[in-house]
Amino acid sequence: MNGLLTSRSLMDATAPNRSTKIINGKSSNVLNWDDVAFSWAYPKYKKMLANFWSPFEINMSQDIKQFPDLSPDEKDSFLKIIGLLALLDSIQTDYAGKVADYLTDSSLNALMIMLAQQEVIHNHSYSYVLSSLVSRTKQEEVFEYWRTEPTLRKRNDFITDGYAAFAEKPDVKSFLHSIVYDVILEGLFFYSGFAFFYHLARQQKMVASSTMINYINRDEQIHVDLFVKIFKEVLAEYPEYNNLELARFVADTFVHAAELEIDWARQILGDKIQGIDIEEVEAYIKFYANVRSNQLGFDRPFEGYRTNPLKWIMAYEEVDLGKSDFFEQKSRQYTKVNVVDNGFDEL
Repeated sequence: MNGLLTSRSLMDATAPNRSTKIINGKSSNVLNWDDVAFSWAYPKYKKMLANFWSPFEINMSQDIKQFPDLSPDEKDSFLKIIGLLALLDSIQTDYAGKVADYLTDSSLNALMIMLAQQEVIHNHSYSYVLSSLVSRTKQEEVFEYWRTEPTLRKRNDFITDGYAAFAEKPDVKSFLHSIVYDVILEGLFFYSGFAFFYHLARQQKMVASSTMINYINRDEQIHVDLFVKIFKEVLAEYPEYNNLELARFVADTFVHAAELEIDWARQILGDKIQGIDIEEVEAYIKFYANVRSNQLGFDRPFEGYRTNPLKWIMAYEEVDLGKSDFFEQKSRQYTKVNVVDNGFDEL
């Protein structure tokens, strides 16, 4: 078997509605949520649906007043991090669509489409924040940072090269590898940027922007969990790929990713942002590299780093109040999320 992936048929009248495999299987492509192959798909769908939000919900008036009063370094970091996040979510939108093409199961295809839509909302939110705070010329400059910042370009090429290998030769191996890059993108490469926004929030600065980041953070946690589940289902169907070569790839890739993220954190935060200890941020990045590798089912690449060194950030990362605005404590709920079924105990 060559391991090549076959794309899902638009309709297959000879196949059952419930897919026979996660990839390279048979399915009519008719979606019946009461008859799907993976029991976790429908709860994940409900969670993603319940967490729907839009940037229009976020009142930027206070941030508009505060932004001119940020220090020059805070402004620089704020804008460059927004530029980074915009690029990563743009890549992710396209990647989700490519993955959807090869998932036999129609329920997982639906989840990929929802994930891609959430990434579009994330990108819209960055434009929404920037258009509230800076001129159109400056906004366009921010969206060009990825071309001109060498450190940023290096870490972006790391992800895009990994995704391109799957797009150019979609087989089981490249698919598994691409999911590792996905987990790094959504579960590691956002996190020093998230820390910066939460740092501002704990000083009661740019609270609306940080609220938006909290919603994005929550979405990305769900996305990581979804891809981890897909990764493990593929390995269950193709156990021959769960080998020492894959384990080495995961370890080496996470170590490299952590190095790239640490280089970026030093550049964007370093000793410029008062109140952020860069050594703690570096430990935080290694901690999350360990968390994500372990989620995928592999050894932690960094000895130690078993606890989150940024204790204060847990109040922001771990909040899950449905549509509540954690920072302003104003109810925004459209739907109640069952605390028992919120998915975070699965991470």
